[in-house]
Amino acid sequence: MPIWIPIAVTAALFQCWRTALQQKLRHLLSVNGAGFVRFLYGAPTASLLLFLSLKITGAPLPEANWTFVAFCAAGGIAQILATNLLIMAFGYRNFAVGTAYGKTETVQSAVIAFIFLHEVLSGLAWIGIAIGLTGVMTLSLAGKGFKPRDLLMASIQPAALCGLGAGFIFAFNIIFIKMAFYSLPGPSLVVRTMFGLVITNTLQILMQGSFLLLREPGQLAKAFSTWRTSMWAGTLSACGSACWATGFALTDVALVRSVGQIELVFTLLFSRFYLKETLKRSDVTGLVLVVGGVLLIVIGH
Repeated sequence: MPIWIPIAVTAALFQCWRTALQQKLRHLLSVNGAGFVRFLYGAPTASLLLFLSLKITGAPLPEANWTFVAFCAAGGIAQILATNLLIMAFGYRNFAVGTAYGKTETVQSAVIAFIFLHEVLSGLAWIGIAIGLTGVMTLSLAGKGFKPRDLLMASIQPAALCGLGAGFIFAFNIIFIKMAFYSLPGPSLVVRTMFGLVITNTLQILMQGSFLLLREPGQLAKAFSTWRTSMWAGTLSACGSACWATGFALTDVALVRSVGQIELVFTLLFSRFYLKETLKRSDVTGLVLVVGGVLLIVIGH
């Protein structure tokens, strides 16, 4: 089994767990505040991962260049905007379906990666992506049936628009991060990945922290007062980002994100047992389709 597959699955688990914690924080913090804590409290973990990678590999610290920093900044801004849209989507519908809307990122990232990175997928992989997207739409329709009118009505709901927008911006976030790796010289892929994570995380703290200071100063104090929960959201965020970035560096963007749709399995479990939300029969149907799509993608690769 290629190493990027378990890395993508692990990233999905970290991301789902972190998002569940952020959903809890949403009742205490604003959209921007809930997004900010993942970067603020993720910084120590990201720095520790970089330190460990340097010690284990013995590789030198990469020398940053302005192209690398610019792509990190662009990726950081994209992640902030996409995260905020995703948190907004949670306010309209339940946690499991809110996440599902954002999963259209898989198809969007496949198209964008083909245009900008010239990454070409096999026919079976595209079929797997299509089946996975069908599962996502099954979740978003919430058991209404698969009529075209139902699909259209679901796609123009406020939660869907936020989720679709988040998926689109997340796709560009991935492209920017991968281009940052390409522009950074160095012998160790792991060290370059961790270094990129630290630089991006630092820029995100500065950017979103400045925004909060100017527009929502009260949220800065709340970000620190909720540290007992927020620090775990940040830690999980940094671990998940490290796994995603490593996977993107190893293989095609769309393959990593498509396998990462297994997050929906974890999402449904968190939704049922952690957030105490009620799952519908359509959730199970969508779950089966998503898992089946992931399996086809792995086989097609």
